[in-house]
Amino acid sequence: MKKKIIKVKNLSKKYLGDSKYALDHIELSINQGSIFGLLGPNGAGKSTFINILAGLVNKDNGDVKVCGIDLDNDPKTVRGNLGVVPQEIMIDPFFTPMEIMNIQAGMYAVNKENIRNLEILETLGLRDKANAYARSLSGGMKRRLMVAKAMVHNPQILILDEPTAGVDVELRSNLWRSIKKLNKAGTTIILTTHYLKEAELLCDEIAVINKGNVIANDSKINLLKRL
Repeated sequence: MKKKIIKVKNLSKKYLGDSKYALDHIELSINQGSIFGLLGPNGAGKSTFINILAGLVNKDNGDVKVCGIDLDNDPKTVRGNLGVVPQEIMIDPFFTPMEIMNIQAGMYAVNKENIRNLEILETLGLRDKANAYARSLSGGMKRRLMVAKAMVHNPQILILDEPTAGVDVELRSNLWRSIKKLNKAGTTIILTTHYLKEAELLCDEIAVINKGNVIANDSKINLLKRL
């Protein structure tokens, strides 16, 4: 039986002034070592779910456990188990990738003997750009650098919030290869997307969310059969 790395029960969130739930008492479980797709249109509740896990948004009700740790009891440890890559590229253009990674490692208090920034950059195909200014990187390289930055503290779970939105086919393919490589090395991936093709190519399991409700949650094979 596969180990559940994330368990969510009765999770709800309603923003002030809204009459409808952003998340309407949802239940989800995610297997360790999987690539889990969270599929749905813009405004479905995907980002709210991610932001609750990351501690950026407070839930109204429900239980959330990450790596067996209750979010309410130990939010700091939960955050330490997560690496989050937002949709927006947020990189200082006047720093090199290695400098950006070292600053991130300092923020997470990573011990010097545990820092493996060059190894992470190599995994994501950025080793030869380690000492180049970030402003000189292509759009696809900047996306991969965002992933590398999220992996600095060696999180068990990497969350990618629509990482290929607005990028061309070649950049998308390069990023897909990087995601598969990280997953093969043991990282559990949560991928939010509204591209069915992306979920079909990458994910083992898929949940479909719409208007704050989980309307399907199954293995990719079973879900595609239903579709």
